[in-house]
Amino acid sequence: MRRNYITRVRIGIALYNACFRDGYSLNRFMRDIIAGITVGIIAIPLAMALAIASGVPPQYGLYTAGIAGMIAALAGGSKLSVSGPTAAFVVILFPVAQQFGLQGLLVATLFSGIILLIMGLARLGRVIEYIPLSVTLGFTAGIAITIASMQFVDFFGLTPAAESDDFITRIMMIGSSLSTLQWGDTLVGITTLAVLIFWPKLRINFPGHLPAIIAGVLVMLVYQWFGHDIQTIGSKFSYILPNGDEGQGIPPVLPSFVLPWNVPAETGSFEWTWKNISALLPAAFSMAVLGAIESLLCAVILDNMTRTKHNPNSELLGQGLSNVVAPFFGGITSTAAIARSAVNFKAGATSPVSAIVHSLFVLAALLFFARYLSYLPLAAMAALLFMVAWNMSEARKIKDIIQKAPKGDIAVLLVCLFLTVFFDMIIAISIGVVLAALLFMKNIADLTKLTEIDCEQFDENEILYTIQGPLFFAAAERIFSELSELSDHYQTIILDWDHVTLLDVGGLQAFTRFMEDLNEGKRVMICNIPFQPLKTLARAKIQPIEGRLDFYSSREEIFEELDHASSACIEVARP
Repeated sequence: MRRNYITRVRIGIALYNACFRDGYSLNRFMRDIIAGITVGIIAIPLAMALAIASGVPPQYGLYTAGIAGMIAALAGGSKLSVSGPTAAFVVILFPVAQQFGLQGLLVATLFSGIILLIMGLARLGRVIEYIPLSVTLGFTAGIAITIASMQFVDFFGLTPAAESDDFITRIMMIGSSLSTLQWGDTLVGITTLAVLIFWPKLRINFPGHLPAIIAGVLVMLVYQWFGHDIQTIGSKFSYILPNGDEGQGIPPVLPSFVLPWNVPAETGSFEWTWKNISALLPAAFSMAVLGAIESLLCAVILDNMTRTKHNPNSELLGQGLSNVVAPFFGGITSTAAIARSAVNFKAGATSPVSAIVHSLFVLAALLFFARYLSYLPLAAMAALLFMVAWNMSEARKIKDIIQKAPKGDIAVLLVCLFLTVFFDMIIAISIGVVLAALLFMKNIADLTKLTEIDCEQFDENEILYTIQGPLFFAAAERIFSELSELSDHYQTIILDWDHVTLLDVGGLQAFTRFMEDLNEGKRVMICNIPFQPLKTLARAKIQPIEGRLDFYSSREEIFEELDHASSACIEVARP
């Protein structure tokens, strides 16, 4: 029954199970409301900060948390996940927004949603688990470094000559613009960051995001009282409503339905050309892969917290549907957010209703608090993202791995980190997975061993070996080469395959070559062949060859044919 639950594909299975199958009480509803409002308080500044970091106005982050977050909760497969814009996407979204504008970014989000839907329908939810930890930690740490490097401009109030999505160029521009540092913005950023760092030490059961933002705003007000300016959301961003009204900051209206490629934007209209589509598809694929990884990783973490099981394929469907629908309301790419989902659990959430309440709270903030949100300083937003980047980096876990893990895993982690920072996340994941797979195959191949067994009644022309481990392409050639060399002076070679767990086409080819190269007059006797290797041999039509190759069910049967009584055999140590 459990296997059926985690493999079948059904939209909204988490909501159905949590609220209908298990029963839903007024007490649970009140707990979900409190948890949803708590998460909503965190989500509002984070959603705006992540939108700004992604290269779009802050209201689009709120649209994402409101629309995509609600649809993912209604349609997903994890009952406590909270979806919205996340820091991991920033490194992908920013270059797309710079090159194609808001419209191109929304179209790429739509494409990524379609890819996620296909992944869910194809039941690929469990495939994500095959990405090794060293790869995951490497590219998430690389993303964290990239995000942090993008926050220095707003944190210190710098005025760089230009913007760049290249890490080296960005760092050089930051260095060359240090002379434009604004002390007011810097003080706001430091204050906000300090509150975020020290708030957990107070052991207050409430997230520090809101207190940190309030502290930053108070410093800004004091600084402005002395006649100095500090950059805020309202001073940097403006909007034009459909009726022609203009304003600064965030528009106090709910998102409306509009085709993603027709969203009003300063960069003009998106052109449906093959050149643009082919340029957006790799970015959309990156968004989909990263969204799948992060949402399923979030669901696994929540499973460990709650002792429950999520449905990975339904979760992919929910995330896909949210990314298909959200762009029609101005929402950018979204996925389940680990930090907000963990707060959701700790705040007492019992079902996806809490995530729905969180989305409604964010949308209500657009109507009732947009004016006040426009006063938030950009330096405080940057401080929030500095903390997000630090938490995302898993620095302590990486340090522990570097100290304790095998060197191969450390190398894979560092390669993924380097490639993510200096090249591209998909390149990092692709190369990282290949390196990890090669490392895994090497480790497994090293476990395959050839062991000599000394039996007291054998004469000088007879030898017995056991093969332990899989005879696959990475190990078989070495094993049969060793066997050919070690058995050169023996006429009868007995092979016990009792511990051969796998025989693939590479192993089959190595065995065939070993038999072809065997000198005339030599005989190979194989016993205890497990089902999978036996099936492979039968499929390849490997037949006994009289006086040269024979198969037996046990050692005793071979001993009997050789006219040896069953005798004690001991393993011979070889260097």
